Amino acid sequence: MFPPVETKDPRAVAAFVEEKFVQMYPGASLKWIETIMADMERLFEGRHPDYAKCDVRYHDFEHTLQATVCITLVLEGRHAAGVEPRINSRQFELAVSAVLLHDSGYLKLRSDTIGTGAKYTFCHVLRSCAFAATYLPTLGATDLEVEAVLGAINCTGPTKEISRLRFREPFERVVGCALATADYLGQMAASDYPDELEILFHEFEESDNFIHLPPSRRVFKNAAELAARTPIFWQKFVRAKLESDFQASYRFLARPYPHGPNLYIKAVEKNIALIKRRVAATAVKSKKK
Repeated sequence: MFPPVETKDPRAVAAFVEEKFVQMYPGASLKWIETIMADMERLFEGRHPDYAKCDVRYHDFEHTLQATVCITLVLEGRHAAGVEPRINSRQFELAVSAVLLHDSGYLKLRSDTIGTGAKYTFCHVLRSCAFAATYLPTLGATDLEVEAVLGAINCTGPTKEISRLRFREPFERVVGCALATADYLGQMAASDYPDELEILFHEFEESDNFIHLPPSRRVFKNAAELAARTPIFWQKFVRAKLESDFQASYRFLARPYPHGPNLYIKAVEKNIALIKRRVAATAVKSKKK
Protein backbone atom coordinates (compact mmCIF):
# COMPACT_ATOMS: atom_id res chain seq x y z
CA MET A 1 0.00 0.00 0.00
CA PHE A 2 1.29 3.46 -0.88
CA PRO A 3 1.31 5.52 1.15
CA PRO A 4 1.33 3.01 3.99
CA VAL A 5 -1.63 4.67 5.73
CA GLU A 6 -4.87 6.35 4.62
CA THR A 7 -4.05 10.07 4.68
CA LYS A 8 -7.72 11.06 4.62
CA ASP A 9 -8.03 9.58 8.12
CA PRO A 10 -6.40 11.73 10.85
CA ARG A 11 -6.76 8.97 13.45
CA ALA A 12 -5.03 6.45 11.20
CA VAL A 13 -2.17 8.86 10.57
CA ALA A 14 -1.86 9.57 14.30
CA ALA A 15 -1.67 5.84 15.02
CA PHE A 16 0.94 5.43 12.27
CA VAL A 17 3.16 8.20 13.67
CA GLU A 18 2.79 6.90 17.21
CA GLU A 19 3.71 3.38 16.13
CA LYS A 20 6.87 4.57 14.38
CA PHE A 21 7.77 6.76 17.37
CA VAL A 22 7.48 3.85 19.80
CA GLN A 23 9.57 1.63 17.52
CA MET A 24 12.34 4.24 17.28
CA TYR A 25 12.25 5.39 20.89
CA PRO A 26 11.09 2.55 23.16
CA GLY A 27 9.84 3.82 26.49
CA ALA A 28 9.29 7.41 25.34
CA SER A 29 5.97 9.01 26.26
CA LEU A 30 3.38 9.43 23.53
CA LYS A 31 1.67 12.35 25.29
CA TRP A 32 3.12 15.15 23.14
CA ILE A 33 2.38 13.48 19.81
CA GLU A 34 -1.11 12.39 20.90
CA THR A 35 -1.91 15.92 22.07
CA ILE A 36 -0.68 17.82 19.03
CA MET A 37 -2.21 15.38 16.56
CA ALA A 38 -5.59 15.75 18.26
CA ASP A 39 -5.25 19.53 18.57
CA MET A 40 -4.40 19.98 14.87
CA GLU A 41 -7.32 17.79 13.84
CA ARG A 42 -9.63 19.98 15.91
CA LEU A 43 -8.02 23.15 14.53
CA PHE A 44 -8.45 22.23 10.86
CA GLU A 45 -11.97 20.92 11.47
CA GLY A 46 -13.05 24.27 12.91
CA ARG A 47 -13.29 23.18 16.55
CA HIS A 48 -10.89 25.89 17.75
CA PRO A 49 -12.56 28.85 19.51
CA ASP A 50 -10.81 31.43 17.33
CA TYR A 51 -10.35 29.75 13.94
CA ALA A 52 -12.87 28.65 11.34
CA LYS A 53 -12.76 25.29 9.60
CA CYS A 54 -10.11 24.99 6.87
CA ASP A 55 -11.74 26.06 3.62
CA VAL A 56 -8.88 25.64 1.15
CA ARG A 57 -9.24 22.61 -1.09
CA TYR A 58 -5.61 21.88 -2.00
CA HIS A 59 -3.67 22.87 1.12
CA ASP A 60 -6.20 21.14 3.35
CA PHE A 61 -5.62 18.91 6.36
CA GLU A 62 -5.03 15.90 4.14
CA HIS A 63 -2.07 17.71 2.58
CA THR A 64 -0.70 18.23 6.10
CA LEU A 65 -1.24 14.55 6.88
CA GLN A 66 0.47 13.51 3.63
CA ALA A 67 3.51 15.52 4.65
CA THR A 68 3.29 14.10 8.19
CA VAL A 69 3.47 10.52 6.94
CA CYS A 70 6.33 11.38 4.61
CA ILE A 71 8.49 13.15 7.22
CA THR A 72 7.89 10.27 9.64
CA LEU A 73 9.23 7.84 7.04
CA VAL A 74 12.19 10.11 6.24
CA LEU A 75 13.17 10.29 9.91
CA GLU A 76 12.55 6.57 10.40
CA GLY A 77 14.85 5.77 7.48
CA ARG A 78 17.47 8.17 8.75
CA HIS A 79 17.24 6.69 12.26
CA ALA A 80 17.72 3.16 10.92
CA ALA A 81 20.71 4.30 8.86
CA GLY A 82 22.42 5.64 11.99
CA VAL A 83 23.36 8.93 10.34
CA GLU A 84 24.78 11.76 12.45
CA PRO A 85 23.55 13.91 14.00
CA ARG A 86 21.11 11.45 15.50
CA ILE A 87 17.58 12.71 16.09
CA ASN A 88 16.40 12.00 19.62
CA SER A 89 12.81 11.53 20.75
CA ARG A 90 12.29 15.18 21.68
CA GLN A 91 13.65 16.36 18.35
CA PHE A 92 11.34 13.93 16.58
CA GLU A 93 8.42 15.44 18.49
CA LEU A 94 9.48 18.90 17.33
CA ALA A 95 9.69 17.67 13.74
CA VAL A 96 6.14 16.31 13.95
CA SER A 97 5.04 19.61 15.47
CA ALA A 98 6.60 21.53 12.59
CA VAL A 99 4.93 19.46 9.89
CA LEU A 100 1.52 19.62 11.56
CA LEU A 101 1.77 23.39 11.96
CA HIS A 102 3.48 24.30 8.69
CA ASP A 103 0.25 25.16 6.83
CA SER A 104 -1.81 26.43 9.75
CA GLY A 105 -1.33 29.87 8.18
CA TYR A 106 -4.03 29.07 5.63
CA LEU A 107 -6.67 29.07 8.37
CA LYS A 108 -8.92 32.08 8.82
CA LEU A 109 -10.11 33.69 12.01
CA ARG A 110 -13.85 33.27 12.59
CA SER A 111 -14.28 37.00 12.02
CA ASP A 112 -12.73 36.69 8.54
CA THR A 113 -15.64 35.96 6.23
CA ILE A 114 -14.24 37.12 2.89
CA GLY A 115 -12.89 34.56 0.43
CA THR A 116 -10.98 31.45 1.50
CA GLY A 117 -7.72 30.91 3.31
CA ALA A 118 -6.06 30.55 -0.09
CA LYS A 119 -5.79 34.33 -0.14
CA TYR A 120 -3.01 33.96 2.43
CA THR A 121 -0.81 31.83 0.15
CA PHE A 122 1.71 34.66 -0.18
CA CYS A 123 2.11 35.02 3.60
CA HIS A 124 0.97 31.66 4.93
CA VAL A 125 4.44 30.68 6.19
CA LEU A 126 4.59 33.81 8.35
CA ARG A 127 1.06 33.17 9.60
CA SER A 128 1.95 29.53 10.36
CA CYS A 129 4.95 30.68 12.39
CA ALA A 130 2.81 33.19 14.26
CA PHE A 131 0.26 30.54 15.20
CA ALA A 132 2.98 28.04 16.18
CA ALA A 133 4.68 30.65 18.37
CA THR A 134 1.47 31.18 20.36
CA TYR A 135 0.35 27.53 20.42
CA LEU A 136 3.51 25.59 21.30
CA PRO A 137 4.17 27.30 24.65
CA THR A 138 0.73 26.11 25.79
CA LEU A 139 2.07 22.57 25.47
CA GLY A 140 5.15 23.45 27.50
CA ALA A 141 7.64 24.06 24.68
CA THR A 142 10.64 26.18 25.64
CA ASP A 143 11.71 29.27 23.73
CA LEU A 144 14.52 27.35 22.03
CA GLU A 145 12.16 24.55 21.03
CA VAL A 146 9.71 27.06 19.57
CA GLU A 147 12.61 28.65 17.68
CA ALA A 148 13.55 25.25 16.24
CA VAL A 149 10.00 24.60 15.02
CA LEU A 150 9.71 28.06 13.49
CA GLY A 151 13.03 27.53 11.72
CA ALA A 152 11.76 24.29 10.21
CA ILE A 153 8.45 25.85 9.09
CA ASN A 154 10.40 28.69 7.51
CA CYS A 155 12.19 26.10 5.34
CA THR A 156 8.94 25.35 3.51
CA GLY A 157 8.80 28.73 1.79
CA PRO A 158 9.36 28.11 -1.96
CA THR A 159 11.93 30.89 -2.23
CA LYS A 160 13.93 29.82 0.82
CA GLU A 161 17.40 28.40 0.31
CA ILE A 162 17.99 26.18 3.33
CA SER A 163 21.72 26.02 2.61
CA ARG A 164 21.89 29.75 3.30
CA LEU A 165 19.89 29.67 6.53
CA ARG A 166 21.53 29.68 9.94
CA PHE A 167 20.50 27.15 12.56
CA ARG A 168 21.38 27.14 16.24
CA GLU A 169 21.79 23.35 16.43
CA PRO A 170 22.68 20.81 13.68
CA PHE A 171 19.47 18.82 14.25
CA GLU A 172 17.43 21.87 13.29
CA ARG A 173 18.81 21.79 9.74
CA VAL A 174 18.06 18.06 9.54
CA VAL A 175 14.45 18.68 10.56
CA GLY A 176 14.13 21.64 8.19
CA CYS A 177 15.39 19.59 5.24
CA ALA A 178 13.14 16.66 6.16
CA LEU A 179 10.10 18.93 6.41
CA ALA A 180 10.77 20.67 3.09
CA THR A 181 11.26 17.26 1.47
CA ALA A 182 8.02 15.91 2.92
CA ASP A 183 6.11 19.04 1.93
CA TYR A 184 6.96 18.52 -1.75
CA LEU A 185 6.91 14.74 -1.96
CA GLY A 186 3.84 14.24 0.20
CA GLN A 187 1.70 16.23 -2.21
CA MET A 188 3.36 15.41 -5.53
CA ALA A 189 3.32 11.65 -4.86
CA ALA A 190 -0.40 11.61 -3.98
CA SER A 191 -2.50 9.63 -6.45
CA ASP A 192 -4.84 12.59 -7.03
CA TYR A 193 -2.07 15.15 -7.59
CA PRO A 194 -2.63 15.40 -11.39
CA ASP A 195 -6.35 15.96 -10.79
CA GLU A 196 -5.80 18.72 -8.24
CA LEU A 197 -3.62 21.05 -10.30
CA GLU A 198 -6.63 23.15 -11.29
CA ILE A 199 -7.57 23.51 -7.61
CA LEU A 200 -3.99 24.58 -6.86
CA PHE A 201 -4.14 27.17 -9.63
CA HIS A 202 -7.28 28.73 -8.15
CA GLU A 203 -5.51 29.03 -4.79
CA PHE A 204 -2.70 30.94 -6.49
CA GLU A 205 -5.24 33.04 -8.35
CA GLU A 206 -7.10 34.01 -5.17
CA SER A 207 -3.84 34.95 -3.49
CA ASP A 208 -2.74 37.05 -6.48
CA ASN A 209 -6.09 38.81 -6.49
CA PHE A 210 -5.90 39.43 -2.74
CA ILE A 211 -2.53 41.19 -2.96
CA HIS A 212 -3.56 42.98 -6.18
CA LEU A 213 -0.77 41.41 -8.20
CA PRO A 214 -0.87 42.70 -11.81
CA PRO A 215 -1.53 40.02 -14.47
CA SER A 216 1.90 40.68 -15.98
CA ARG A 217 3.61 39.59 -12.74
CA ARG A 218 1.61 36.42 -12.10
CA VAL A 219 3.47 33.13 -12.36
CA PHE A 220 0.53 31.31 -14.00
CA LYS A 221 -2.13 32.82 -16.24
CA ASN A 222 -4.42 29.78 -16.12
CA ALA A 223 -4.66 26.17 -14.91
CA ALA A 224 -3.52 24.79 -18.26
CA GLU A 225 -0.28 26.74 -18.00
CA LEU A 226 0.35 25.46 -14.48
CA ALA A 227 -0.15 21.88 -15.67
CA ALA A 228 2.09 22.37 -18.70
CA ARG A 229 4.90 23.74 -16.55
CA THR A 230 4.61 21.17 -13.75
CA PRO A 231 6.98 18.59 -15.35
CA ILE A 232 9.67 21.26 -15.72
CA PHE A 233 8.99 22.39 -12.14
CA TRP A 234 9.66 18.83 -10.97
CA GLN A 235 12.75 18.21 -13.09
CA LYS A 236 14.48 21.58 -12.84
CA PHE A 237 13.35 22.96 -9.48
CA VAL A 238 12.12 20.28 -7.08
CA ARG A 239 14.64 17.58 -7.98
CA ALA A 240 17.49 20.07 -7.61
CA LYS A 241 16.16 21.20 -4.24
CA LEU A 242 15.73 17.63 -3.01
CA GLU A 243 19.26 16.67 -3.99
CA SER A 244 21.26 19.66 -2.78
CA ASP A 245 19.40 22.26 -0.73
CA PHE A 246 17.46 19.60 1.21
CA GLN A 247 20.61 17.49 1.65
CA ALA A 248 19.15 14.49 -0.22
CA SER A 249 16.88 13.65 2.71
CA TYR A 250 14.56 11.91 0.23
CA ARG A 251 17.05 9.05 -0.01
CA PHE A 252 16.01 7.93 3.47
CA LEU A 253 12.64 6.99 1.97
CA ALA A 254 14.27 4.03 0.19
CA ARG A 255 13.20 0.70 1.64
CA PRO A 256 15.50 -0.95 2.38
CA TYR A 257 18.03 1.88 2.66
CA PRO A 258 20.10 2.77 0.70
CA HIS A 259 19.45 0.76 -2.50
CA GLY A 260 15.82 -0.27 -2.13
CA PRO A 261 12.98 1.28 -4.15
CA ASN A 262 11.89 4.81 -3.29
CA LEU A 263 8.12 4.66 -3.64
CA TYR A 264 7.70 8.42 -3.26
CA ILE A 265 9.98 9.22 -6.18
CA LYS A 266 8.35 6.49 -8.27
CA ALA A 267 4.88 7.87 -7.48
CA VAL A 268 5.87 11.43 -8.39
CA GLU A 269 7.41 10.31 -11.68
CA LYS A 270 4.25 8.34 -12.48
CA ASN A 271 2.18 11.47 -11.83
CA ILE A 272 4.48 13.63 -13.95
CA ALA A 273 4.20 11.14 -16.83
CA LEU A 274 0.40 11.29 -16.58
CA ILE A 275 0.44 15.10 -16.55
CA LYS A 276 2.63 15.12 -19.66
CA ARG A 277 0.20 12.83 -21.46
CA ARG A 278 -2.76 15.00 -20.52
CA VAL A 279 -0.99 18.19 -21.62
CA ALA A 280 -0.05 16.58 -24.94
CA ALA A 281 -3.60 15.35 -25.50
CA THR A 282 -4.96 18.83 -24.80
CA ALA A 283 -2.51 20.32 -27.28
CA VAL A 284 -3.65 17.88 -29.97
CA LYS A 285 -7.31 18.73 -29.36
CA SER A 286 -6.51 22.46 -29.58
CA LYS A 287 -4.81 22.02 -32.95
CA LYS A 288 -7.85 20.17 -34.32
CA LYS A 289 -10.21 23.01 -33.45
